[in-house]
Amino acid sequence: MRSTRLISAVDSHTEGMPTRVVTGGVGVIPGATMNEKRLYFMEHLDHIRQFLMNEPRGHAAMSGAILQPATREDCDWGVVYIEVSGCLPMCGHGTIGVATVLVETGMVAVQEPVTTIRLDTPAGLVIARVAVSDGHADSVTIENVPSYVDRLDATIEVPGLGTVPYSLAFGGNFYAMVNLDDVGLPFDRSRHQEVTAAGLAIMEAINAGDPPRHPSIDGVDHCHHVEFIAPGSDATLSRHAMSIYPGWFDRSPCGTGTSARMAELWARGELPLGQDFTNESFIGSRFVGRLIAETEVDGRPAVIPTITGRAWVTGIGQYMLDPSDPFPTGFQF
Repeated sequence: MRSTRLISAVDSHTEGMPTRVVTGGVGVIPGATMNEKRLYFMEHLDHIRQFLMNEPRGHAAMSGAILQPATREDCDWGVVYIEVSGCLPMCGHGTIGVATVLVETGMVAVQEPVTTIRLDTPAGLVIARVAVSDGHADSVTIENVPSYVDRLDATIEVPGLGTVPYSLAFGGNFYAMVNLDDVGLPFDRSRHQEVTAAGLAIMEAINAGDPPRHPSIDGVDHCHHVEFIAPGSDATLSRHAMSIYPGWFDRSPCGTGTSARMAELWARGELPLGQDFTNESFIGSRFVGRLIAETEVDGRPAVIPTITGRAWVTGIGQYMLDPSDPFPTGFQF
């Protein structure tokens, strides 16, 4: 058996969405901050992401997280988030998966009934509070980075769709929120190809005509997520189909998308601090969110969200590269 690469990981899923948590084989990524590590990884080490996320080792909706030493003294671990579309500044379902894996594998000191883990992410400090019983991670509540609305009730001209009303908010990534009724599509998984096409067209139009830019996180300057809101959604229960570049759906309710949605509802005066908000995914899984404080991002009104969800360990793997493998970075199909 020959191998030029050996990467160890613990696989998990968060409410249906995978997180491959890389525990060894990558080494320390250069960079003074976690976002500098993310940018370095994107420029110099992206073949590792492709190796782990693409087929045949991954799949078209694969997601993961690479554990790193924290760059902040007040954090336990650092995380670089990877998926088929690239490297994210923050990933909510991935953070829930990371915290679950850290507890289940004993990579942090486990305390019952709550184990608190401080994570250094490219988007900033994220605190994960893991509910633990009999050594098992039952659920995770993450305190996310400040979330805010970039634009409310905007419109964009989209080829094939016409004038599309949307709002755009940041919850760790930028999300365009579009009512499904406004693009003439139902909340129906049998129509996923049409919803995907609409999402990609909207992303392309926004990024070509008026791309967002985070004021303090370098390299966060695009919209790769469209949160299609189902009819009947409100500030108590919202259902959505999360279309993601380059053409897939989040299986989980999406933690950073839930944060962005809550920021939008708060900006409309519909979601006050301290009120539970349930966000339901395209497959019916749910996160429960809550806004716990008001703050600012570069002078913009913002909120601090929490998200509660569950994750489960699904396997432990060592991913190898035979030098004769014709697909060293995998492939997309």
